[in-house]
Amino acid sequence: MSEERKGPRWGRWVAIALLGAAGWGIIRSGGHLQDQPSAASPSSAGATVGSSPATPGSGAKPTKAPSGRYDPADYADPVRRFAAEAGVNPQLVMAILYNEAYKPHDPDLERAWQRSKPDASFGIANMHRAAFDDTKPGRPFASRQWEELPDDRDLAIQAAAWHLHDLAAQLPAHPTAPLTRDELLALGYNAGAGNMLAFARGVKVGSQAQSYLDRLHDNWEKSGTAVK
Repeated sequence: MSEERKGPRWGRWVAIALLGAAGWGIIRSGGHLQDQPSAASPSSAGATVGSSPATPGSGAKPTKAPSGRYDPADYADPVRRFAAEAGVNPQLVMAILYNEAYKPHDPDLERAWQRSKPDASFGIANMHRAAFDDTKPGRPFASRQWEELPDDRDLAIQAAAWHLHDLAAQLPAHPTAPLTRDELLALGYNAGAGNMLAFARGVKVGSQAQSYLDRLHDNWEKSGTAVK
């Protein structure tokens, strides 16, 4: 699900940030959001400070876009709640959030990046449009839109948890690979269901997938601590 963290890719993020210094006022004014599909993209410009937050999955739009410092551990409560709802390991969901925390998760910056790279992922779980649209039918967030993910971090976590649920349903009962079920699900989240099933059959994990798996191992202990 993530876009790999290589030097040139970070360079593009820096370039976007520098370009934004010249025209950020335009983006902040709301004109940037008006270029998005009007029926799907919530605008933080219309947020009501102090109003009650929307209930995830209710179909209501969030009242305020997130900004500032981001630490996945701050979202332990929704991780536990939505992991239980989807029947997946909360430590796995949290570890994936840590894996996907490599890029800035400011809503305006995410949309600026998506304008130059239309197939980019959205939200703190870095979910692509196709994965979100495949996951949401019949779920509590079925009426929500992929474009809302940068503005609603609870929705991003809920969608990621249910996507892991759907990946788990595709795994064989007894994979032949020397990988745990959670490791396979993380690889499926990163590389897609087809690759996950190949890895489950014993196909060697490639270098990019192995890098994702290594980061998962690095983040595993603190993820478990966060969701206790």
